[in-house]
Amino acid sequence: MTDYSLGEIARILKVSPRRLRYWQRTRLVESLASQTGEDGFAFRDLVVLRAILSLLDKGIPLQRIRRNLETVRDRLPDLDDPAAALRVLGERGEKSDRLVLRHDGRLEEAGGQLLLEFEDDARAAAGGEFSLTEIDAAGTAQAASAAADADEAIACFERGCELDADADKWAEAIAAYERALELDEDYADAYCNLGAVRYNQGQRAAAQRAFEACLELEVDHVEANFNLANILEEIGDDRRALELYRRALASDPTYPDLHINLALLYEKIGRTRGACDHWRRVLQLDPTGSWAEVARLRLERASEKA
Repeated sequence: MTDYSLGEIARILKVSPRRLRYWQRTRLVESLASQTGEDGFAFRDLVVLRAILSLLDKGIPLQRIRRNLETVRDRLPDLDDPAAALRVLGERGEKSDRLVLRHDGRLEEAGGQLLLEFEDDARAAAGGEFSLTEIDAAGTAQAASAAADADEAIACFERGCELDADADKWAEAIAAYERALELDEDYADAYCNLGAVRYNQGQRAAAQRAFEACLELEVDHVEANFNLANILEEIGDDRRALELYRRALASDPTYPDLHINLALLYEKIGRTRGACDHWRRVLQLDPTGSWAEVARLRLERASEKA
């Protein structure tokens, strides 16, 4: 049973829906409800998200959180809430950005290496400790540099996500996304979000280029297909817009805005049956949303004409 929609979770946690969709799509967060074939989020999802945001607030880079979660999920598939089990080593002393796992009353590395807490505290106080897993992960200097760039790119992307909901901070958001792309030129989500901010600024051509760059990297990217289709509709290319909406829908059939735009586009090109199909889907996905009454009126009108 689902307790919350994506929009409700976004409001509760004060994060953007786009950021949550990104976390879901890249499997940082996997909705427990979705695993059972339902839409939305369960209460346990909210707990997991709060734990991740708490780690971010403590200065832990997102990529480090992601790597640790992936390791723990692979090693302990029966662990209910791996994010909530992660701890920042050295919380009682100096600031630390090292993650460990509290499991069965013990502290251990995400990979399973047991830590002796009293030894850990002593070594932390002495200044500087590296676990075997951290040493192994570093590898060569080139690999370490690449990993650092990846971490910084994700941090810049996350910074952009925090900023782009505020029109007064759009310039800062753009700078953050552009910096992410300097560090990782294949960062599809950064292109997509950059395009969204450019679009909101009224820079349609720049937005279109950003969405197209995203789709060159990831052809099935839901938001990029959706947003580029919007632009193409505005310039009158309905055929291409319809193609992109359908592609987005194939990747995410539970995205209400896609069904709204498809219904409106089908109405515009005179395909009433297709429009009705999508208005019905809007009501199934979001029966109390702002478009629900519009959907009911459109369906009633189509029924009267039939």
